[in-house]
Amino acid sequence: MAQINFKGHPIHTSGNLPALHSKLTEFCLVDKDLKDRHLHEFHGKKKFITTVPSLDTGLCNIMTRHCNTFAKTHPEVVFLTISADLPFAQKRFCEREQVHNVLTLSMMRDKEFGKALGVLIENGPLAGLLARSILVLDEQDRVIYSELVSEVAQAPDYEKAFAALC
Repeated sequence: MAQINFKGHPIHTSGNLPALHSKLTEFCLVDKDLKDRHLHEFHGKKKFITTVPSLDTGLCNIMTRHCNTFAKTHPEVVFLTISADLPFAQKRFCEREQVHNVLTLSMMRDKEFGKALGVLIENGPLAGLLARSILVLDEQDRVIYSELVSEVAQAPDYEKAFAALC
């Protein structure tokens, strides 16, 4: 269990991010068209995975749009943004914000992804949502960079995460 903060108040996640060089476990999440999506679909490509509490918040919106802009110049990398938002809300967000280079995924059917990754918030006002984090995976799904943001209301270190792709 990791301790992070929400607006200065301690909250806890379901565990810790996977260790560097460990292989990410298979997952099943739902895309904006209600299709199940699995990690193995992206095997052989680098993956830039962000988890956010909700795309309906300002910082999550900014973070996803920032990744979308970076993804435009890195088509060889799969960019995934994962939240507890319903796929319908994710679809509206992507259409409104013109996010076409990031695949948004929902854990609406199963919170096991958040638990397994150690980012499911377990207490406080955001319980049941995902903590803000970034994982970069290599082509064999091994973790080459990870960051669990210690304050949910703050942005991650984009530059360090983007640098891990090179």
